Amino acid sequence: MSTIHFKPLESSDIPALMDIYNYFVMNSTASFHTEPVELSEFTESVVHTNPRFQTYVITLDDDDELQGYVQVMPHKKKQAYSTTGEVTIYLQPSCVGRGVGSAAIQFIEAFAKEHGFHSLISTICAENKPSIHMFSKNGYSQCAHFREVGFKWGKFLDIVTYQKIIS
Repeated sequence: MSTIHFKPLESSDIPALMDIYNYFVMNSTASFHTEPVELSEFTESVVHTNPRFQTYVITLDDDDELQGYVQVMPHKKKQAYSTTGEVTIYLQPSCVGRGVGSAAIQFIEAFAKEHGFHSLISTICAENKPSIHMFSKNGYSQCAHFREVGFKWGKFLDIVTYQKIIS
């Protein structure tokens, strides 16, 4: 397997990452957006002014193309939530099942520990079995299940929340 690299997000990376995200908007229930996001909205979701919240671009040795991104962002805006981060990962479909997602989780956990986080969560569509499996095998446990909270492609969708205490 090739070596996986993580680098801080640069503004020039944003259009390629938006294309990866929009692929999932249009082809899956991994995102609850129902239409492709525009550059300004996507930029707002991946660029964080607080250095505790960051987005990292994923690349592989054997390919200069961006393979996806991982980020830790605020779970909620209220101050008491400051030790909890929300993890999001989106990968090129060709990377799924190759260990890239697990490496991204391990990378962002190390970053989160260095920045004082106690707990990490990920909110996942309940029918997204690959993501559920990836977080489960990396020590995350289901802590919530919300029924029929999203509506996409003519059906109601559940979300599940997975959590890991990292400190």
